[in-house]
Amino acid sequence: MASESDTQQRILDAARELIHSRSYADVGIAAICDKAGVQKGSFYHFFPSKRDLTLAVLDDFVVWAKQGLVDRAFDPQLPPLARLQRLTELAYEIQKQLAAETGMVLGCPFGNLATEMATQDEAIRHKIAHIFDKFQATFAALLQEAKGRGDLGGIDCEATAHAMLAYFEGVMMLAKTQNDPEVLRQLLPTMTQIRIPAKH
Repeated sequence: MASESDTQQRILDAARELIHSRSYADVGIAAICDKAGVQKGSFYHFFPSKRDLTLAVLDDFVVWAKQGLVDRAFDPQLPPLARLQRLTELAYEIQKQLAAETGMVLGCPFGNLATEMATQDEAIRHKIAHIFDKFQATFAALLQEAKGRGDLGGIDCEATAHAMLAYFEGVMMLAKTQNDPEVLRQLLPTMTQIRIPAKH
């Protein structure tokens, strides 16, 4: 018999895959339970509502993005700007692999949910905003390190990190709209060239 933690993780895994490949609105609790191989009673034992499940799925997506993308790209042995370049390469590779498996460019799960849910559910909007803030802070710290090494001139690291995040999400959305991962290969490297001058 599966343990409670195994059952909960199966539900999370099923929901993460279905929401990423389809949408929040298109995925019902019955479909999640069917994919996870659990009864609805088990679902409600762990998650009082679909919203609660989605908030937990967002935490799962953070782990997925950190392990599969950020930790792999931000190797401390690489110079800071080389890490940023590696991030764009890995993002392309991941989306290309997902497209080969599903027939679709799935895009960024955070951007997808933000686009769909930011005006519909304040708890989900707030959660995604917090996640984006964390990613922006990671970019800003990398830029500050590069600046300290003399690799960058007088830029505003926070504003540049904000612009880089916005560009990344925009390119992800464009690739998803065109269903073409090559959009990422062509456009994402430009993110590494974004510079917002420091105010004097």
